[in-house]
Amino acid sequence: MSKVILITGGSRSGKSSYGEKMLSGQENVLYIATSAFIDEEMEERIKKHKERRNPNWSTYEGYKELRSVISDTDKDYIMLECVTTMITNMMFDRHTDFDSIKREDAEKLEIAIISEFEGIVEAARSNQKYIIFITNEVGWSLVSEYKLGRIFSDIAGRVNQRLAQLSDEVYLTACGIPLKLK
Repeated sequence: MSKVILITGGSRSGKSSYGEKMLSGQENVLYIATSAFIDEEMEERIKKHKERRNPNWSTYEGYKELRSVISDTDKDYIMLECVTTMITNMMFDRHTDFDSIKREDAEKLEIAIISEFEGIVEAARSNQKYIIFITNEVGWSLVSEYKLGRIFSDIAGRVNQRLAQLSDEVYLTACGIPLKLK
C-alpha cells in the first residue's frame, strides 16, 4: 500500500485543500502539522486548517523525530503539512546567525535536512504508509537579497526536488487547480 505523493504550489494555491480532498474518504489519517504558534495571525491560520479537516483524523503537531512518529502510528494515511515550514524550523534549530554562516556549514545543513526527509519517506515506505507531503514552490520568485532567504530557497528547492524524485505522484496546484506532473 505504500505510496508517496508530493503536492507543491505557491501560497494560497490550493495545495493543502487538494491534499485533504485526496484523503477525504479516509478516516484512518494522521495529519502532521509542522507549524508553530508564533503569533496571533499564525494561530488563526492553524485554527482555519483544523476546522477544515475531517474531525476524525488524528493530529500530531511537531516536526522532530517524524521517522518514529510514522513508524509508531497505527494510521495508514499521513499528510505532512508543510515541508517548507519544517525546513524553516530545522534551519533555526541548528543555526541562528545566517548572515555569517560559512558556505560549508550551509551545505552540511542542507545535507542533514535532505537526509531527514529521505528518512521520512523510508519510514513511510517500510511501514506501508500512504503519505502526502505539502510544500511551497520556491523556484518562481526572485532571488533574495538576504543570505537567509537564499539559503532557505536553495535548501527548500533541493528538498522539493528530492521528494519529487522519491514520490510516486507529484502535483502542482495553481488557482485551486491541480496539475499532475508525475
